Amino acid sequence: MRYELSDLRLFRAIAEEHSLSLGASAVFITPSTASYRLKNLEGALGTPLFVRNARGMELTPAGGMMLDYVREVLGSLDRMHDEMKSFSAGLKGNVRVWANSSSLNGFVVPVLSEFLLAYPDVNIDLKERASKEILEAVTAKDVEVGILAAEFDLSQVHAVPFAMDELVVAAPQGHEIARNKEIRFRDALDCDFVCMSRESSNFAFLADVAKRSGTRLNVRLHVDHFHAVLDLVEAGIGVALVPKRVYATAGAGRRIAVLRLSDPWAIRRLSLITHVDGRTPAFTSALIDYLLSHPAVAGTRLQYEQGP
Repeated sequence: MRYELSDLRLFRAIAEEHSLSLGASAVFITPSTASYRLKNLEGALGTPLFVRNARGMELTPAGGMMLDYVREVLGSLDRMHDEMKSFSAGLKGNVRVWANSSSLNGFVVPVLSEFLLAYPDVNIDLKERASKEILEAVTAKDVEVGILAAEFDLSQVHAVPFAMDELVVAAPQGHEIARNKEIRFRDALDCDFVCMSRESSNFAFLADVAKRSGTRLNVRLHVDHFHAVLDLVEAGIGVALVPKRVYATAGAGRRIAVLRLSDPWAIRRLSLITHVDGRTPAFTSALIDYLLSHPAVAGTRLQYEQGP
């Protein structure tokens, strides 16, 4: 079975134009040459691909199946050529990344700042979303890269371990609850809380955990970032639920007590997910590799595999 890629492009053009002459014109050859090459293609495949009728060239059942394969093959080739061009001209492109609060503030933002400096022609559309929304968006191919807590069914996406973090309670030094090094979360629910914004995935998770415990949170104030949360905790306004990784970078030197939680959900195993078909442009692959290989991320992966 012998035929050329140019024969497949001719076949696609004829199928889309429903005309031998128009298909030939689309690939810049004469109708007589097109007729000869189509006959050879059908001979190589051992089956007719078209029938002629009043509407022009119509696909046979075999031709309809052939067109699906040809479109897939030629589409893959076009993507390959585009990606090769990106290597010769420098990686260029835009990547949509959604991450939940723990991964966004603890890992993603610090790593992306370094990536953007290393790849000046790659732009990133970064948003914080709840893990459930991230999974839905990547499954629907609305987002190229998602980083989320791994408590969901990830069978519809390609998922790899990303990092592990831990949620802890931050309390003012001298607070009654700060006499403990480890507590159950329900023991903190009688306290006043300082929280991230109502739209944040951190607050959505916190509110859900409190609801499942049969308690409503007493929130003194909502703020937009963890630095402000920790400022208010240090000032004695209330306690807060924060990722340990965030506290390690934003809480250093503060007069704050950090309490571990004995609740199993406090350990946050984070996964990086992409489309299940695995077809990613070179610049997206470069971003994924950078995220996964960064020491601040990769260093937690052994914990991810072994558990707490």
